[in-house]
Amino acid sequence: MPEQTPREELEADLKRLEKSLSELLLTHNHLREENRSLRQRQDSLIAERANLLQKNETVRSRVEAMVGRLKAMEHTT
Repeated sequence: MPEQTPREELEADLKRLEKSLSELLLTHNHLREENRSLRQRQDSLIAERANLLQKNETVRSRVEAMVGRLKAMEHTT
């Protein structure tokens, strides 16, 4: 194989750099989209957790009230 001239070497280096940069940009775009998706999922899970905590508190209060009424009924009989 004939030896490359400095200009050919430079062009080959530039082609490799261009390919690496293109791959890096694709990876960057993929990661940015994945990050956006994960942040949306996190926000959704945080909202769902808050909703479940509120429901849990409501149920706990209702159960405590029922237990209180049952204890009151025991004392009246």
